[in-house]
Amino acid sequence: MTLTEELQAPDDTFGSDDADRDPGTRQFVSFHLGQACFAFPIGLVKEIIRVPSTVTVPMTPPALIGLANLRGAVLPVLDFRLALGLDGGDHLETSRVVVINTGHAMGLLVDRVARVINVPHSKIEPASAVERTVQSDVLAGVVKEFAGEELIQLLDPEEVVAKHFPAPDDLKMSAVSTALTTAGQPVAHQEDDDTVQLVSIMVGGEEYAFPIEEVDEIVRVPDQISAVPNSAPHVLGIVNLRSRLLPLACLRMIFGLPAIERSDANRVVVLNLGKEGTEELRVGLVVDNVREVLRVSAATQDRMPGVLRRGDRDEISAICRLEEGKRLVSVLSGPVLFETHGLHEAVRAAAEQAAETDVETEDSDMSHLVEADETQLVVYQLATQEFGVAIHSVQEIIRVPETLSRVPNTPDVVEGIINLRGSVLPVVEMRRRFDLPPIERSDRQRILVLSVDGVRTGYIVDSVSEVLRVPAAAMEDTPSLSREADLLMGRVANLSNGKRLVLVLDAAALVEADALETELPDDCATQLTDVATS
Repeated sequence: MTLTEELQAPDDTFGSDDADRDPGTRQFVSFHLGQACFAFPIGLVKEIIRVPSTVTVPMTPPALIGLANLRGAVLPVLDFRLALGLDGGDHLETSRVVVINTGHAMGLLVDRVARVINVPHSKIEPASAVERTVQSDVLAGVVKEFAGEELIQLLDPEEVVAKHFPAPDDLKMSAVSTALTTAGQPVAHQEDDDTVQLVSIMVGGEEYAFPIEEVDEIVRVPDQISAVPNSAPHVLGIVNLRSRLLPLACLRMIFGLPAIERSDANRVVVLNLGKEGTEELRVGLVVDNVREVLRVSAATQDRMPGVLRRGDRDEISAICRLEEGKRLVSVLSGPVLFETHGLHEAVRAAAEQAAETDVETEDSDMSHLVEADETQLVVYQLATQEFGVAIHSVQEIIRVPETLSRVPNTPDVVEGIINLRGSVLPVVEMRRRFDLPPIERSDRQRILVLSVDGVRTGYIVDSVSEVLRVPAAAMEDTPSLSREADLLMGRVANLSNGKRLVLVLDAAALVEADALETELPDDCATQLTDVATS
C-alpha cells in the first residue's frame, strides 16, 4: 500500500496499534527545507542524526552527497533539497539527516527537524485538491493551518528515493560482474615468463625493491607502537595488526642511516620471512615511502657486482636497470636481509619479550575480524576519496610520462596512448572518467595498469597509497546508487570501525566498459606498434 492509499484509507487501518493516539489521527515527523514545511509518516523514520562525514561516489545522481558509516553499516546520504528539485543550500547548524527505511537505510538531509505531529484524518487533503510546489507523484497530501504552520506537505520519501535510485535490474548479472565471483583468482597476463613484479620503496633517497611474493601487505604507520624493553635498536616495537602481533623494524636504521621525523609518506611493508616451525614469521619494515609496483624482465636484472658481494647469499639479490640505465633499483631479499643482519633473533626476542611482559597494543585495523578469505587491494586516491582495486587485476603501477600521444576521434576520457615495453597502452584520465574536476600534473600521480583477460588499460590516478588486506567481513555491498556506479563500484571496504570507507572498483567491469571506447583504429595501432618496436 502506498502512502497516498494509506492516507485515503479508513481511520483504523493506519497506526491503530498506538494506544497513545486517537484512532482518527496520523503521526508524522515534520521538517523544513528553507521556509517550506514537509512531513514524513513516522513509521518510515528509523532515526534522526547529525550530519555525518561522507565519502563521495562518482557516477551517481547529483543529489547523493555520499556514503556515511552508521554504526558499522554503510548509509547513503541524499540532499533532500536537490532530490525534490529545489535549490541546494549550505549545511546549517540545524541541519539533520533523517534516516528512513525504504527496503534499505537511506539518509535524507533536511534543514531542520521540527517535531512529531498527530494530524487528524479530517485535516489531511489529497494532493490533487491543492496547488503544489513539488511533483505530484511524490506528494501524498497536504495539511493546512496546523501546528503553527500554514501549510505542511506530506511527502512519500520512497517515491523520491525511487526516482533517483531505481530498483536494481539484472544489470549486474552480466559477464563482467561474474568476475566478482572469481575475485582473488590469478589473471593470465600475456607477458613473457621471465618478468617479475617488485614493490619499489625509497630509503634515504635511494630506491630499493622487494619481490612482490615476499610482501604480505603495505599499511600506514600506526599511531601507537608499543616499545619492547631491551630490544635491538632497529626494532621499533610491536603493533597489533588484525589480532596478530607484528614486530616493527626501521629499514633506515638497519642500513645505518640517521633517523628522521616520521611523516605521512612513511609506510610499513609487511614481509613474510617464511615459516618457523608451524608459524609464519612476519615483520613490518618502516620505509620512507612506497614508490610503485614494477614489472621488470630478466634482461634488466644483473647480479650484484662480485667486488661488492659478501658471499653467495647477499641481501641485495639483483640490480635492475630501468629507463635505459638511468634508474637503478636494488632488489632486496627479505629472508636474507634478516639472516645477514641477525634480525631474526632480534625480531623473535621482541615478540617473546612482548608476550612475557603482556604488552598492551591497540589493533591498527579491525581486530575483531577473522583473517580468512581476505581481499588484497591496491588503494589509490581521487580528490579526497580513497578507492581500491583487487591486486590481481593490477599488472603494474608506473609514473605518468611527460607526454602522451593523443589519438584523434577518441573519447574525451582517453588522455592518449603510450609505449609500454613495445606494446600500445591506452591511458584513461580517471578524474575525467568519473566527472571530477581536473588538476595539474604532479609527481604523485601514477598510472594504474589494469589487465583483465589480456585486455590492458592504464588509468591516471592522483596517487597510490598502499596495498591493503581487507577481511571478507569488512567488505559490503553498496546500496543501489546508479546503473554505472552499481556496475563499477558494487562494494565498499568498511574499515577502522567505520572511520574509513574505501570504494572498491570492479576492474573487470571498468576495463570491459572502456575497452570499447579506447579501441584504436587498426592503422593507428599498427603504426604506433611499429614505431615502439623499431
